[in-house]
Amino acid sequence: MNNPLALTNPISLLVDKPREAFTRADFLKVIAEKQIERITFHYTGLDSKLKELALPIASIQQAERILADGERVDGSSIFKGLVDVSLSDLYVVPVYSSAFLNPFDSGSLDFICRYITRDGDWAPFALDTILHNAHQLFQRNTGLTLHALGELEFFLIGAPSNQLYPNPKQRGYHASGPFIKAGHVLHEMLRHIAQITGAVKYAHSEVGYIESVRSDLEEIAGKQAEQLEIEFLPTPVEETADNLILARWLIRNIAYRHGFLATFTPKLAEGIAGNGMHVHVELRQDGQNVMNDADGKLSAAARRMIGGFCTYAGSLIAFGNTVSSAYLRLVPNQEAPTRICWSDSNRSALIRVPLGWSRFDNLAQRLNPQQTEGYAAAGGRQTVELRSPDGSALTHLLLAGMTMAAEWGLTHLESVDIANDLYVTGNIFRNAELMARLKSLPSSCVDSARLLQEERHLYERDGIFPESIIDYMAKLLQQENDAHMNERLIDMPADDRLRETRNIMHKDLHRH
Repeated sequence: MNNPLALTNPISLLVDKPREAFTRADFLKVIAEKQIERITFHYTGLDSKLKELALPIASIQQAERILADGERVDGSSIFKGLVDVSLSDLYVVPVYSSAFLNPFDSGSLDFICRYITRDGDWAPFALDTILHNAHQLFQRNTGLTLHALGELEFFLIGAPSNQLYPNPKQRGYHASGPFIKAGHVLHEMLRHIAQITGAVKYAHSEVGYIESVRSDLEEIAGKQAEQLEIEFLPTPVEETADNLILARWLIRNIAYRHGFLATFTPKLAEGIAGNGMHVHVELRQDGQNVMNDADGKLSAAARRMIGGFCTYAGSLIAFGNTVSSAYLRLVPNQEAPTRICWSDSNRSALIRVPLGWSRFDNLAQRLNPQQTEGYAAAGGRQTVELRSPDGSALTHLLLAGMTMAAEWGLTHLESVDIANDLYVTGNIFRNAELMARLKSLPSSCVDSARLLQEERHLYERDGIFPESIIDYMAKLLQQENDAHMNERLIDMPADDRLRETRNIMHKDLHRH
């Protein structure tokens, strides 16, 4: 491959091949050349956090066995409540294309793993299995593949910096140094995530900034908080989920090493932007984006997919907004949705069709006439964005639900009428008549649990979501006990409301 780029996966450089071509022999070469002491397996737990198992290497034979057969773990602990202790053993088996050199441990070669049962099948209750099965169904029934990208927003919280060049409240969007103080930490995150995943688009400062966090938690009280974002490039939807989970792990570890706390919690302070995790999707056929037609307009397939998202939107909240503070973010007149609708380049809509490049190539030539050589991008870049998810999302389940919604839209003719009926323009919050017509999203975890149970057939069809997973999610949401939360907060005296709001927002700093 001989790629000299600094952000190329180091293993690809060592074995001179792309990640999708990695073999066991390649890893044995890496182990010898880099003097690797251990193999570390990572896998996503029921809490959507990355787990790990360290396997020391005493011989090449031992390394080969680990790479060929994986290892055994206690499934009843990782999937507590879903796996019976009498049948708890699972295999964790490495996905070779996921291999990376651990940036925090020079002696470790790391992998993302899948869960395999004693019968050699993918574990049906594992979150990554559900997404895999959903994408298999999608491809089988549509002849297309689904690619996705996520936008990870998070706050870095640390000791107050010097007071020079303060970042104005709610004015941090794309700020540069010296107004943004944690740029060097963001750049380190960017480097490692890009090297390991190969799928980062960009990073920037986001809107939110808190000079001094007000909280009863010593961990964050009085600290300074800067909001940042890392956005990914589209990858096959199963790979997207792994990238987002891995990125969270990297972000938290790098923040910790610099003395910061990184949190993806949906809301950190009243009047300050929350942490979304918007998800963009695109349809591909034979590797080519098919989101636009020959005239550069949104294709029929893309519109039908939007109809599917509108149909599933209310219950998708159950996977994308799993804590009470999520519903402090989803409020009117913010860049967060409250009604089921879609629009072009409209951040008040639930589903947005962002500006693409369908009409232009080589835009820079318009500003640089000395550039005479033409440029045409391979394939299209149009996506559709779901704006409701936030940092509390169970990533694999959210993407699995979105995949099933897309499949439903593409295989049901009524999705066209649904999309046509729910298209809006302008700021919907300023149109009372329109707001009255559009269906509301759930306003609490309890509401989300109820709707998920009512619409569970949308996810359990074709055996994709096990009944036990829907039951687990409904119970998880009901435990938040937040019915009528916003109404209750409004009726409180101001000081009590602020205190209770902070308690709700800060109880889940490290939830997912």
